[in-house]
Amino acid sequence: MNDTVDKLVIFLAKRDGIDKLVKTFQYVSKLVHWHVESTNPKMAERFKQWEVSSGLSRKAFRTGRFLTGFNAMRRGPGSTPTLRFLAVLANAGEMVYFFFDHFLWLSKIGTLDPSLARKMSFISAFGESFGYIFFIVSDFIALKEGLEQERKVMSLEDKSIEKKNESLRKIRSDRVMRLMAVAANVADLFIALADIEPNPFCNHTVTLGISGLVSAWSGWYRNWPL
Repeated sequence: MNDTVDKLVIFLAKRDGIDKLVKTFQYVSKLVHWHVESTNPKMAERFKQWEVSSGLSRKAFRTGRFLTGFNAMRRGPGSTPTLRFLAVLANAGEMVYFFFDHFLWLSKIGTLDPSLARKMSFISAFGESFGYIFFIVSDFIALKEGLEQERKVMSLEDKSIEKKNESLRKIRSDRVMRLMAVAANVADLFIALADIEPNPFCNHTVTLGISGLVSAWSGWYRNWPL
């Protein structure tokens, strides 16, 4: 696994950390704008500009990110046929999301016709939602398998305490990461649904703000170097 696409994916993945930081800026400024909009319009406008700038910056950072999904499908992820099938669907949805997000960004900054923004946003959000559903299902399957594996390890009597504790530590560490992934994907699913099917709950500023921060901070946890 050392060809050009692998190297490119590793290079692009290094931007995850800055993406989560700017995502925090984006959704904190969104909540502050909502909070001060009626009492301090001038300050609210400044935070609105910060939110918009952060959102556009994140889209620029994600240039080429759709290759991550392509590479995951190319490498045949998953240990069972079911997990491989779910991984293909999840990564295909993510590819659509990131690919059309490029055109959304270009239409928002005026390089492409601004009237395309709504259509690109819908297609991108639809792919995003589609992918998240299958990522969430995959993680729940992995969590269930982890619980079964934990019970199996705890029942072993021919294994030393040190080796048993090490195995349990790895299983529980993976469980935490899976739960963080589920939290992030569910939060991002709410944000995507606000684009696909606008409704009072998903489109409320507090729902969007909290969802964005849950996603960002879950990502911080998962990407923070050990």
